[in-house]
Amino acid sequence: MRMEAGIRYTTAKDLKVSETKLEITQTKSTIGTKPKHRETVRSLGLKRIGHTVVRDADVVTVGMLNTVKHLVKVEEAK
Repeated sequence: MRMEAGIRYTTAKDLKVSETKLEITQTKSTIGTKPKHRETVRSLGLKRIGHTVVRDADVVTVGMLNTVKHLVKVEEAK
């Protein structure tokens, strides 16, 4: 199945390590996910769906976001 060309994803695959701040929002539940993914979401500081945290775009954070990119939405903080 082919994805539409107009869709733009705001997940971790577009992220680069930089000095910017990232706004990370949990968009999906961790129920039924792998224990490693649940622990990663908690380590990011997210507690529930819709909860948003602001973190630096360092190596550790970008790596964690790549692990759980299907559960979160990432935007550059304003």
